[in-house]
Amino acid sequence: MQFPPADADLQAMPDDQLMLAYAGGDPAAFDLLYNRHENALYRFVRRLLGIPLASQVDEVFQDTWLRIVAARASFSPQGAAWRTWAFTIAHNVAMDRLREVGREVTFYAHDEDGDGLDAAHLFDRGALRRDVLAAPGVHPSAEDVAFWQAAGKRLLACLDELPADQRAAFLLHHEDGFTVEAMAATLDCGFETIKSRLRYALKKLRVCMERYLVALGQAA
Repeated sequence: MQFPPADADLQAMPDDQLMLAYAGGDPAAFDLLYNRHENALYRFVRRLLGIPLASQVDEVFQDTWLRIVAARASFSPQGAAWRTWAFTIAHNVAMDRLREVGREVTFYAHDEDGDGLDAAHLFDRGALRRDVLAAPGVHPSAEDVAFWQAAGKRLLACLDELPADQRAAFLLHHEDGFTVEAMAATLDCGFETIKSRLRYALKKLRVCMERYLVALGQAA
């Protein structure tokens, strides 16, 4: 007779095994999966949809998890890692919503809400990174904090100016740490296509941020 794993054993399980346990009837395995990946999936959906569709993020996020639950019996570790599989579902649900509202190609937005610091780690200011703000013993000035807040807001607005496929590639790689191989599986396209999307996304983001920095310098 088999017994469900103890809590410690469940905590030690990798994502793939947790999904198999959940598909086998263990709801605690799902709770742990959700807790592990809730924030990353929510952030990905929110930034992929962009500021104009901010009001629909919760619904798309919930739909993502509903699809994960509905597809639990079809998950196979031999097909793809659970994280890749889950982000694929999130990407597909978000892209479906973008297509529904006709915003799949390009849209423009300027974010004036939020403090922007959660996105500032994606942006370089010369040789400096937002990471220095969190370095041990570092006490950033109010001016430094204000700069990174503004830069983070601007970067989110610049992300909204990217085509959705380029935005997805940038977020998966630079924010969620996906390899090119995992991105190809998640976005269902070839390596060269992924590299092209990343290259174009970075080029457009640099141009967008450079416009911001020039305007900032002129205002100083």
